[in-house]
Amino acid sequence: MTGSSEDRFATEATAGNHFAWLNTRQALERTFMAWIRTAVSLISFGFTIVQFFQRFTQMQSEGSRPLSPGAPRILGLALIGVGILCLAISSWQYRQGVKYMWQPKFRAIAGIGERPIRSAAFLAAMVLLAIGLFAFLSVFFRLA
Repeated sequence: MTGSSEDRFATEATAGNHFAWLNTRQALERTFMAWIRTAVSLISFGFTIVQFFQRFTQMQSEGSRPLSPGAPRILGLALIGVGILCLAISSWQYRQGVKYMWQPKFRAIAGIGERPIRSAAFLAAMVLLAIGLFAFLSVFFRLA
């Protein structure tokens, strides 16, 4: 490579660059919130499957047995686990994107003096990650 990474982009403080930075920041937020919605859907659907089939087997007569009584629990755990994994990976990617956008070379076009500490979407993701872990552990140890 002939140039350093510092010389890769020219960051002139113009109105166009400022609005491009804002659009990119908002796109990062929208993408992160879409991942949060997907993860919440996976976690809630997995927990619902476990609860539904647990109640369903209790309502069935004792003469009829399902083919695989552990399958709904395994499927539910898999969906909850994938939801947690989606939240963890997307949170990491989001933090990396925010970290990149707040590099000193982009502060001039950001138009904001200081970097915000946390966003509401990141806080929501951390709360949902804790809820997902609780759901996974409760299903895994058969507490729910």
